[in-house]
Amino acid sequence: MTTIRMTRMGRKKRPFYRIVVTDSRKRRDGGWIESIGHYNPVSADKELVIDKERLNYWISVGAQMSDTVKKITSK
Repeated sequence: MTTIRMTRMGRKKRPFYRIVVTDSRKRRDGGWIESIGHYNPVSADKELVIDKERLNYWISVGAQMSDTVKKITSK
């Protein structure tokens, strides 16, 4: 099953996350199919950039969003 989740980037104590579509059996930072956005929780405005068109496409073909991605995209 494909899932939409975050993969950690950045350095120690300065996290930066990419929002990616991946196989649910892969590790958190393992390979991914497509990157559809990014999230920076350290910036002052907690920057979230996501391609809504691609997000809706992947949901329409059966990809499941992780709980964290659901939470940050619903704002």
